[in-house]
Amino acid sequence: MPMYNENERTEETMIARIWHGRTSAEDYEAYTTFLKERAIPDYRRTEGFIRLIFLRALRDGEAHFTLITFWESLAAIKQFAGNEYEKAKYYPEDEGYLLEFEDRVTHYEVFAEA
Repeated sequence: MPMYNENERTEETMIARIWHGRTSAEDYEAYTTFLKERAIPDYRRTEGFIRLIFLRALRDGEAHFTLITFWESLAAIKQFAGNEYEKAKYYPEDEGYLLEFEDRVTHYEVFAEA
């Protein structure tokens, strides 16, 4: 079930998609490089993609990565992630880095920016 009301979307409504992943602290820089070289170009190639923000932090011996992507529409997200768009999308290389594979992402309607 979407976290936003798709029936009330307007053309100006943007959708944010949020994913979280964890690696060991030792893989902090290597996974960052992988994301820059593999994931970011993949997002940029998708029609309807607006922008992204990658966040990272070291906590308790683990590296946490949060990705917030912004999309023009649900159709654009489905073009990137497939019809099961609420499932997280992973790359084969992620197996060498991630400590677990979170099954779901979260979607939100963006109602304001400053």
